[in-house]
Amino acid sequence: MTTRKELVAALQLRYGSATFGDRVRILDEFVALTGYHRKHAIRLLRQKPGAAKGTSERNRLYDEAVRQALTVLWEAADRVCGKRLQALIPKLVDAMERHGHLDLNPVVKAKLLQISAATIDRMLANARAHIDGQRKRRTGVGSGIRRSIPVRTFADWRDPPPGFFEIDMVEHCGGSKIDGEFVHTLTLTDIASGWTECVAMRVRNQMLVIEGFEKAAADLPFAMLGVDSDNDSAFMNQSVLDYCKGRGLVQTRSRAYKKNDQAWVEQKNGAVVRRLAGYGRLSGVDATNALVQLYASSRLYIKATLNKLLIFCGAVRRGAYSL
Repeated sequence: MTTRKELVAALQLRYGSATFGDRVRILDEFVALTGYHRKHAIRLLRQKPGAAKGTSERNRLYDEAVRQALTVLWEAADRVCGKRLQALIPKLVDAMERHGHLDLNPVVKAKLLQISAATIDRMLANARAHIDGQRKRRTGVGSGIRRSIPVRTFADWRDPPPGFFEIDMVEHCGGSKIDGEFVHTLTLTDIASGWTECVAMRVRNQMLVIEGFEKAAADLPFAMLGVDSDNDSAFMNQSVLDYCKGRGLVQTRSRAYKKNDQAWVEQKNGAVVRRLAGYGRLSGVDATNALVQLYASSRLYIKATLNKLLIFCGAVRRGAYSL
């Protein structure tokens, strides 16, 4: 780059005083040496020697005061991305000012309310870069718990004894998922026998999951030895982890986005839960109580059907029937 600048400075005087034919020859040689576009080369050679390049200072709309206020809001919002922070700023500013956590200049406040998501990401780039040397959001506790729980695939079950359950939750939201609190069914399916327990929960909650474990364990004819779930935060949390450790339960999880790892319980979600409860939207205490009664009434029927199937399969193995 220094050599090119020296070449430009040397040719500017010659180019300015040369005839038309000499200018063409000088320009051809200059383009061949530097690789510049011809129009750019003409502009460089026509510039007066020693003249500074005409650059205009950008008139910045968002100053350091806006950056500092934006950083405070970003930290209060748990370091979310620019698009989410932009939508959150009006409510966040109002709440923090109302509770005395923020006192903004009217001009700064007006700029914060009109800032774009791209500008937010650009202004917070340095702040993100200093977070543990990474440009990522802070890692939560849930991800650490998830990493501590071993993965079990569909091929890892081999031939386990009764007591190892695949667990899953079915949300009764009436089709596509929308915001709101809906009734959930906690489904537990034993790998060895296919024994299935269904527990109705008013909302998705980790403490209700533990209560569901307790209820299912009390109704089982054998001891619960382990649970295998997906990566749902209702299962991947400290409360469930402590419960499993305290009861001596083996806790494992499936791979993310691999539903085949939980094929047994996924089949029961359709054959038992959806067949009994359907696909309607259920919410509230009354709907939860009705679902509890439904599962209590159908529980013996489901187990009786399963027992007949197991007896028939045993008879086939003994040679009493031929398929």
